[in-house]
Amino acid sequence: MELIQNTPDLSAYLAADEVIDHDHPLVRDTAARLARQAEDSYAYARLTFEFVRDTIPHSADSGDPRVIWRASDVLEQGTGICYAKSHALAALLRAEDIPTALCYQRLAHDDGSGHAVHGLVAVRFNGAWHRQDPRGNKPGVDAQFSLDGERLAWVPDPESNEVDYPVLYAEPHPAVLSVLKAAPDRPYLWKTLPTEL
Repeated sequence: MELIQNTPDLSAYLAADEVIDHDHPLVRDTAARLARQAEDSYAYARLTFEFVRDTIPHSADSGDPRVIWRASDVLEQGTGICYAKSHALAALLRAEDIPTALCYQRLAHDDGSGHAVHGLVAVRFNGAWHRQDPRGNKPGVDAQFSLDGERLAWVPDPESNEVDYPVLYAEPHPAVLSVLKAAPDRPYLWKTLPTEL
């Protein structure tokens, strides 16, 4: 699949905004701490991916009812669903000048009751985009950082009407951000998640 930037301006994938707030002191401090442990930008990207994947539990896995969407809040509160974890990872990567995009998949619910949009990121190295999924591993999910072939949490099944969306967004998709901001808790959010983009 060819990944497509929603804006040709690469600097948009380094920008800070309300959601990917890498200008926030907590994001800057976390990025600086992780950067001290890495010998180069590749090592930093891998370390940061593993930090978000492994130390910030996916709120559905942990049973946390909070809905968080701003990167600094994800780091402060230590929880979030796929979108929130992707926002945190994007902020930490952008803080160290690594272009990072938000991207999405349409996946079927485990119980077959419909579909939901899943969030992940893409990082740019050596002139190419590489998708990464910081959702968090669990039985049946083994996402790994990779610049040599994708190692995502899920591979969409077209026969189940699952989709890999090729667009790389510089900012969260409005359909995603609006439901995150409107949800008072995760059970409510689960009922309102976008089913497609």
